[in-house]
Amino acid sequence: MMLTLNDLVARLGGELHGDGERVITGVNTLSAAADGDIAFVTIKHAAQAATSAAAALIVPTALAGTLAQPHVAVRDPQLYFARVATLFHPLPVAVPGVHPSAHVAASARVAPDAQIGPNVFVGENAVIGHGVILSAGACVGDGAVIGDGTLLYAHAVVEHHCEIGLRCILHPGCVIGADGFGNAFAGDHWEKIPQIGRVLIGNDVEIGANTTVDRGALGDTVIEDGVRLDNLIHIAHNCRIGKHTAMAACVGVAGSTRIGAYCLMGGAAMISGHLDIGDRVQVSGGTLVAKSIRTPGVYTAVYPLAEHRDWLTNAARVRQIGSLFDRMKALEQELDALKRRDGSGE
Repeated sequence: MMLTLNDLVARLGGELHGDGERVITGVNTLSAAADGDIAFVTIKHAAQAATSAAAALIVPTALAGTLAQPHVAVRDPQLYFARVATLFHPLPVAVPGVHPSAHVAASARVAPDAQIGPNVFVGENAVIGHGVILSAGACVGDGAVIGDGTLLYAHAVVEHHCEIGLRCILHPGCVIGADGFGNAFAGDHWEKIPQIGRVLIGNDVEIGANTTVDRGALGDTVIEDGVRLDNLIHIAHNCRIGKHTAMAACVGVAGSTRIGAYCLMGGAAMISGHLDIGDRVQVSGGTLVAKSIRTPGVYTAVYPLAEHRDWLTNAARVRQIGSLFDRMKALEQELDALKRRDGSGE
């Protein structure tokens, strides 16, 4: 694909500086870009722009007109770059048809323009919408619904009666609708609690490789519109994740927790069960959240890294905080008693 800078600005907007006929054939990083590539620049890396071999740059408005290379000045260079990259690397478009090795139940409803790849399984009464792509080995269980324009990469699984909205992306190996972790202890053994809820996923949701979203025990697990889940995340049964919330890799969310809209969860954050997390809450990577958070803000609870010997010493001191607090209170009470007895008040 080849576009001039004039073409890009006509499609995406921005303030053009320099040769609008410069041809762009791809995107790249600022350091690796070569002739034909476009890269984006932040204020922090503005000094590197002068040595970049990129054919053109996307820059913040504060740098407009300050660079020798042709450039497009915009409010958010990273967002603009994402849109340019999408022009050069669009998502796959369905090639209608059913591969001979696929199994599609006779009762399933498959749109005529859907693409059903090799070794795909589509169960009884499943619904596959217009323009859907089911890549090799994908599995859609009985009664499941896959909305128009959704893409399931290789070996993605949507279990029975779960519903996926429009234009979603499920990356390889993710599992939607496995049983939640429901068990009752019978004194000397565990007995399974049937998980009879579903997973309901809204529109424009992207779910990373090997991420799992468990079905509800009774009600449904719900992922609202626009949510982004990275790889290797676990969402337990009966959780609700609000619209446009994003979670980095290895986050774990325990059962029946509700997370609001526009939240950000750093990598490996752990969210305990039965909590309420409000809108626009940010949790730093590696943080354990053990109580509800209702006020927007950034929350962090990560013990600082230390050499092992120092860590052991500090951990031992932390364990003594309770007794030290009690001793301090006792000393304060003794001091107050002495002041009252002396009548000095000082």
